[in-house]
Amino acid sequence: MTPKKILRRPQPADTPNWGHSLPPILRRLYAARGVHSDDQLQYTLKHLASPMQLRGIDRAVELLADAVVQKQRVMILGDFDADGATSTAVAMLGLSMLGVPSVDFRVPSRFSDGYGLTPGIIHRLQEEGELPDLLVTVDNGISAIEGVRAARNLGIKVVVTDHHLAGEELPDADAIVNPNQPGCPFLSKNAAGVGVMFYVLTALRKHLRDRNLLPNPEPNLGTLLDLVALGTVADVVPLDHNNRIFVEQGIRRIRKGEARPGILALLKVAGRDHTEISSTDLGFVVGPRLNAAGRLDDMSIGIACLLADSPDEALRLAQELDTFNRERRTIEKDMKQQAQELLASMSLDIAGLPWGLALFDPDWHQGVIGILAARIREQTHRPTIAFAPDDDGVSLKGSARSIPGLHIRDALAVVDAKSPGLMKKYGGHAMAAGMTIARDDLEAFSKAFDEAVRDSLKPEDLEAAIVTDGPLAANELNLDTAYLLKRSGPWGQHFPEPLFDGEFNVVSQRIVGENHLKLVLQPAEGGGIIDAIAFNTGPEVPDYTRSGARVVYKPDANTFRGRTNLQLMVDYLEPLNRGGV
Repeated sequence: MTPKKILRRPQPADTPNWGHSLPPILRRLYAARGVHSDDQLQYTLKHLASPMQLRGIDRAVELLADAVVQKQRVMILGDFDADGATSTAVAMLGLSMLGVPSVDFRVPSRFSDGYGLTPGIIHRLQEEGELPDLLVTVDNGISAIEGVRAARNLGIKVVVTDHHLAGEELPDADAIVNPNQPGCPFLSKNAAGVGVMFYVLTALRKHLRDRNLLPNPEPNLGTLLDLVALGTVADVVPLDHNNRIFVEQGIRRIRKGEARPGILALLKVAGRDHTEISSTDLGFVVGPRLNAAGRLDDMSIGIACLLADSPDEALRLAQELDTFNRERRTIEKDMKQQAQELLASMSLDIAGLPWGLALFDPDWHQGVIGILAARIREQTHRPTIAFAPDDDGVSLKGSARSIPGLHIRDALAVVDAKSPGLMKKYGGHAMAAGMTIARDDLEAFSKAFDEAVRDSLKPEDLEAAIVTDGPLAANELNLDTAYLLKRSGPWGQHFPEPLFDGEFNVVSQRIVGENHLKLVLQPAEGGGIIDAIAFNTGPEVPDYTRSGARVVYKPDANTFRGRTNLQLMVDYLEPLNRGGV
């Protein structure tokens, strides 16, 4: 394992004056995550922020209501990731429920269209005779200056719903709903694209109700919350209170079996029991299988799975997505090996690497470079961009992943300001971004990116660290704690799943499945033995039975041959003789 500093999450100095009915461990964990009132743990829908705080939502609702009354054709323009897929499904299902008579969708191809609404997509719709009366973007559009212009020049009305950061110029759309557009007072700036679309639907329902235009019986938009939860978790947006409400409500529906057949099917092919899922399952089990379609083929398959009404059809499509995900893993493994060889060929140790890494190989696959960048980022603890050849033969498409302390889109903005034209286009979030550059400009871009990173970070920012909630007491290290923590989320980005560290004697260790380390541990201060497993350590590991180990872990329940026992899921471990915090 790459050596890391083990840091402990700061605890509030004062005893919380809320949550007195909670177990002490939960009060401690919630307080360390910034919870300072019982209201922040209330996850009923009435605690959601009002959609009417969103700038532009009134005009968007008027246009959608016109589509209902005038029986207009509506086209949803989606995106090729899990947030885009769930946003598209929510828009399709919700608008149909609310009375839009004709609603269809298109998703750009990652390989031939690129990201978002482009003039090329509009021209293709025109050639096919498929031009809509109203076009609604989901999870994209805030940077589609030319695409919106092309649509409006043909008389198409455009509603942009998005959550990405806005550039200096906004598209000339008929309405823009984006909590991150300038002047928007909406409190939850962390909403995913699927959350923004859900808010538009709730506002539209109220508008139609006020005009006595709702279908009878009144549509229950709550049936879409499983999709909202999936897109929110899979897009790795911060789980502020508003997003935790979305996720918790969606997970409750899934556990009760009231989810879309496609979500239940994706859990089934992954071998997960839907009655026991957590937000982690949405992020690491369902999300990757859905994303695999957009990475390797066509996200329309993923959207079709989410829209399927028949369990049999949903299962067939979920199995196809599972196959894509297996192919994605194989490609990713090969690309990671190539990247490691590329890093080794630079003849630099970690200290000598650029602060900002920009890597390229002509054989890399566009659909997997984001995952590759994340893997190399984890290995080197450097902001990393992985580039793959574009289909035009002269450009490179890059996918960036950042580290704490560096807003990657802001770093790219610095590059663009200092070297105008070096990037043909770019956009993204704090931790992830994408860009296109000319192949001949790779060296110049690499230098400019490294300089921008060096201007933003300090040397200590490049030291990998893992943050824990400290040790568990002996009376907390049990199955009851594992069950309690699993049900006490939802956990996710900026509201991290509890992670603990402690010193253990290692009774035994062995490699299983070629790459996983199976351990039997005993707390150093005494106590019973506990099973533990560390995944993907590789076959070569230190002999921890000699030194003991400091272990960073999550308590989990493991069922084997009908018996359930405590098992520690190990995120990181190091020999005790390496020193303390």
